[in-house]
Amino acid sequence: MSEIEYFYSAHSAFAYLGSAKLMDIATAAGATIVHKPVDLLRIMVESGAGSTRDRGDRHRSYYFGREIERWAEWRNAPVVTGMPAYHWSDTTLCNGMLIAGIKQGHNMDQLAHGMLEAHWRDDADLADRKTLTRLANDAGLDPAPLLEAALSPQVAAIYLANTEEAIRRSVFGSPTYFVDGDMFYGQDHLEFVERALVQPFQGVWPRA
Repeated sequence: MSEIEYFYSAHSAFAYLGSAKLMDIATAAGATIVHKPVDLLRIMVESGAGSTRDRGDRHRSYYFGREIERWAEWRNAPVVTGMPAYHWSDTTLCNGMLIAGIKQGHNMDQLAHGMLEAHWRDDADLADRKTLTRLANDAGLDPAPLLEAALSPQVAAIYLANTEEAIRRSVFGSPTYFVDGDMFYGQDHLEFVERALVQPFQGVWPRA
């Protein structure tokens, strides 16, 4: 079975905008989504992209404003106006919860989508345990073992390993997808991901 490696953070705008499309593509291709939640801020800083907070007003207004509006309409993925109120909350717990679920053998597609959607559509705080409990229940998962393990040393080690793997493989933002080692950055490249599952693109990645 084909795999789509999926590097993202549970609060990422563009991961949300592509989330439903990604799952549709995977289902149609019979592919498995391999979830790899990461520390997005560290990745952006180490790649040289820097925190979105440090970018100019014009850049943020376009890329995190107009671009999101258009893609939300195109993907039929409603979003709040402006940045979610809790966007700068710590993402360790929500990303750790996803990793805990993977470690416990669950399919995390629905919970990952639920977190992204709740944050960007409903302005949910993904650092709030009550919110995460509700989202896990909505995805048909028992929240207690996920929350219990989310901040454990074992999950923290996987979170660190995911992040360091992403940096090593030239990931610089969320979402980033890999199909057979070929990297596709951004949900606007999901149609390329779809094609790559059927017919790989010519050329090689990474560059020599």
